[in-house]
Amino acid sequence: MIDLYTWTTPNGRKVSIMLEEVGLPYTVHGVDITADEQFDPGFLAISPNNKIPAIVDHEADRSLFESGAILIYLAEKTGMLMPAENRWEILEWLMFQMGGFGPMLGQAHHFVHFNPEASGYARNRYEEEADRLYSVLDERLEDRRFVAGDYSIADIALWPWASRWEWQGIDMDEFENVKRWYLDIAARPAVQKGYHVPKQVSEIPLP
Repeated sequence: MIDLYTWTTPNGRKVSIMLEEVGLPYTVHGVDITADEQFDPGFLAISPNNKIPAIVDHEADRSLFESGAILIYLAEKTGMLMPAENRWEILEWLMFQMGGFGPMLGQAHHFVHFNPEASGYARNRYEEEADRLYSVLDERLEDRRFVAGDYSIADIALWPWASRWEWQGIDMDEFENVKRWYLDIAARPAVQKGYHVPKQVSEIPLP
């Protein structure tokens, strides 16, 4: 029913985890971004911004790119993980991930993990921003199990980025609410299966 074009990144894992959670059948197509496969004309026809993930829903004759849009689409298609009574709260925290927790932590991967000597200014900037973003999430989780009511697409969007906390210079022991939330979600069978799509690189990191 659904073709999933993806790779082993936080954005890619969002959608494979979602597909496992809602139980929709899907076929995986690995797009090796280390080999520039995202620039293949066939993939660009589905994802014009040359980014994974993307899907083709053959039942609806529709293709979609951008992970946040795909999560919303799958939630509405199945009626799962975005209940109407929490819709706007869920979308707020989904946008928190799309606008901050993803892009800023992605920069931390570059300047803290991969290229720390490139610029002391950049390293400090993104370490501090990573710490601030985790503080926002930790405070949100102080009195709730999940970020917006029950487990939802907001949690699915945030969790894969948190799975690379070490790349971001984060000590999970300083964010006990995030740590508890992270481990709770990591124990879900759908998360464990979806994490290893399109291939297993390593076990799920556990703080």
